[in-house]
Amino acid sequence: MSISSKARFISFEGIDGCGKSTQAKLILEKLNKKGCKTILVREPGGTRISESIREILLTKGMDELQDRTESLLMTASRAQLTDEVIIPNLDIGNWVIADRYADSTLAYQGGGRNLDLDWLIKLNDFATAELHPNLTFIVDVLPEEGFRRRHSSEPDRIEKAGLELQKKVRKMYLGLAKRFPERIMIVDGHETIEDIHRIIWQEIKRRFFH
Repeated sequence: MSISSKARFISFEGIDGCGKSTQAKLILEKLNKKGCKTILVREPGGTRISESIREILLTKGMDELQDRTESLLMTASRAQLTDEVIIPNLDIGNWVIADRYADSTLAYQGGGRNLDLDWLIKLNDFATAELHPNLTFIVDVLPEEGFRRRHSSEPDRIEKAGLELQKKVRKMYLGLAKRFPERIMIVDGHETIEDIHRIIWQEIKRRFFH
């Protein structure tokens, strides 16, 4: 099995508790074992500046944070991560796995907060210098299941918004998969961890290995 020298950028998306972080780590390990030097980034965060923004976004009690402010902070964190970490790694041929990327803003601030989707797409493009993942996996679960899986006794500011927000976010994710079918693949997150990993790896092999 061989692969071209071109670096790849793969993102994992989904509602809270869907299992995307587990799958992102498994693919990171798999790719590195296959000889593809790969790094994992998460959002919001991943740089000194981005982690500081994360504190503001997720801290409980920041109830006065407005929806537009939230979207601007999310994309500001993404801009720093993209410029400081993602693009430099892709430039030297490393693969990048992202635990959330631009689609999270479209789903959470677009679907969840009802901000204009086309405006958010333009904002994302500005923040990322129009860098899009080569492939995005949405690990899809029902909001009730995602809520059941989360074990945090102290939910962060966004998790505290509850099931209704997650239902709107999931609906937007499903809509994004229809809007960008060449890039986004939906994976049933109700399957076992092993089965989900197998499906994801098969798709990566189909697209990028020969």
